[in-house]
Amino acid sequence: MPDVVFKDLCIDVTAGGGRPEAVARFWGAALHQPVVEHEGGDFHLEPPMGGSKERTVWINSVIEPPAGKSRVHLDLRVPGGDPVPLISAGARVASEPAPDHPWYVLNDPDGVALCVFGPHPQYPDAPSGPFELVVDAADPERIASWWAARTGGVVGRRPGAPFVWVEGAAGFPFLFWVFNPVPEPKTVKNRVHWDVKLADATIDDLVEAGATLVRARDAEIDWWVMADPEGNEFCAFQ
Repeated sequence: MPDVVFKDLCIDVTAGGGRPEAVARFWGAALHQPVVEHEGGDFHLEPPMGGSKERTVWINSVIEPPAGKSRVHLDLRVPGGDPVPLISAGARVASEPAPDHPWYVLNDPDGVALCVFGPHPQYPDAPSGPFELVVDAADPERIASWWAARTGGVVGRRPGAPFVWVEGAAGFPFLFWVFNPVPEPKTVKNRVHWDVKLADATIDDLVEAGATLVRARDAEIDWWVMADPEGNEFCAFQ
């Protein structure tokens, strides 16, 4: 039994000016998931109809503006690799395809990045939509192995590739959980994080394994705010 089960993906959005709603509408259109508004300015996206796994996405209002590059992002496949529908929904082009990265990098209405790919050349009939959650890492092998151990997944590798990925993580709704090496250290809170449900572990077990307790469950929140060994925030639910 895994220590934890992947639960939700959460995107922080700067409050005010209608930005949370704009971001929620954008991601609802991008992921083809219905948008639900909550009191207090938060939103969530319902799992897609007919989906084999839960894929709830939360849009959470925060006071701080984006600061620096997002270290966690989604990769999407879209028909023909055409970003125009996403741009029409509110995204902005950060970079166009180039020889060293044959995909578009877009920013959502609050500046969170996403990468847009065309169909896979070997699997052209694979469904469109999000297929990878990508995390910048100082030591991809170490942090991927840590999350694989927590979620019961296995680490995948490609000869000569600098990145690694986790497959088979409990509850994970996308194909791959990729950890990609970057030279810069983490300096600010991630704008995108994930939630997990405790399964065969306690908070103390996670801390003993190398996580950090950032904020304990209290009268205001019924979850624990944690950070993994590379400082990536995640929330743990009972």
